[in-house]
Amino acid sequence: MNFSKYLRYAVVGACALASCKGGPPTATKPGKYSSTTGMEYNTEEGMKVADYQGIPEGPGLVFIEGGRTVLGSAEEDVAMTHDNIERTVTIASFYMDEAEVANIHWLEYLHFVRKDSSEEFYQSALPDTTVWARELSFNDPYVDYYLRYPGFRYFPVVGVSWLQANDYCTWRTSKVNETLAGNADDGGSSGGGGLFKKKKKGGDGGDAAEGTDDSGKPKISIENGNTLPNYRLPTEAEWEYAAQALIGTQETGNENQENKRIYPWDGRQVRNPYGQKMGQFLANFKRGRGDYAGIAGSLNDGAMITEYIYNYPPNDYGLYNMAGNVNEWVQDIYRPLSFEDVEDLNPFRRNGFLDPAEKYDKKGYQSLIDDHVRVYKGGSWRDVAYWLSPGTRRFMAEDSATATIGFRCAMINAGSNK
Repeated sequence: MNFSKYLRYAVVGACALASCKGGPPTATKPGKYSSTTGMEYNTEEGMKVADYQGIPEGPGLVFIEGGRTVLGSAEEDVAMTHDNIERTVTIASFYMDEAEVANIHWLEYLHFVRKDSSEEFYQSALPDTTVWARELSFNDPYVDYYLRYPGFRYFPVVGVSWLQANDYCTWRTSKVNETLAGNADDGGSSGGGGLFKKKKKGGDGGDAAEGTDDSGKPKISIENGNTLPNYRLPTEAEWEYAAQALIGTQETGNENQENKRIYPWDGRQVRNPYGQKMGQFLANFKRGRGDYAGIAGSLNDGAMITEYIYNYPPNDYGLYNMAGNVNEWVQDIYRPLSFEDVEDLNPFRRNGFLDPAEKYDKKGYQSLIDDHVRVYKGGSWRDVAYWLSPGTRRFMAEDSATATIGFRCAMINAGSNK
């Protein structure tokens, strides 16, 4: 390379660093030239930089703006576990399913698993419908009908273990990204405004832009930004933060968190205090001993078992049934003193670090805790109102399932703090 060429790069680089056109570079507008070397992108010598218009909208997801909050139980600790003491943390912004994963979603999963996987894996993906069976109760029809009968399509899937829920998240990530890539091949635009659009002809120096092949078709690539991040179970902190939905209590410009909620809505009551629906229950839960729905002609929550996933008002993030209907699996393994150990930025317990399983005498039947028990939260159709509070927490073996536990997915908000 001769001196004049070096000089040209230096001038271009200086111009780029000085933001002489359109302000400083951004992820979606990196500019034509590198702001550090002055080299031109997408040429024979320069680095290939693919078009990127931001993360596409993931199906079913709602944006949860993160921030500082106080996690922990706001209810009286009637179980005397002291396992979720209040503490201040910060949660990064993320996405979460607006509603629980429903039977129809799981049946779609089973459809593709049967097509693409072994019979053995298909069998392992089947929910345990016998969770409805009770020796002293006639719930037998739910064993046969709850999962597959069309009337239950948009009721939350149950009988799913934590391990099965994780497999579902993996499949959903793959299938959604496959669909997005397919839309790009057909020339359509994805939700993010063109992540998969083909590179324009001309202006490229021989090689295809990063993330595309020689014909200009998209290739799956993290660097290209043409895939959604992984769907996954939310962490316990994310789930609790999203359930609180304290964004609805904040005044513009006021950084003090002056309000705390016992439930995912305002007030100490479980009935709607406003408008035409005043007096109606805000969640599906067990009102008292033997009372799952109230009296005919004047039902309270209207559901003897689970209910339509979009029933009851959403919280201030737009999330449905963050209290009641079904409990929900989260990522964390359970430890009673997690609040003392975990970080104060995106707290999460992935294993027994600082609190090993050897401390708990499971073999001697003095404890149920090991590295294979996972937290679930939120309360269910079979729980009393105490468990509707986001700060309450319980645990169960990761390979177990019940008729009261379902789940929803979450996703990182990649490349942005907003």
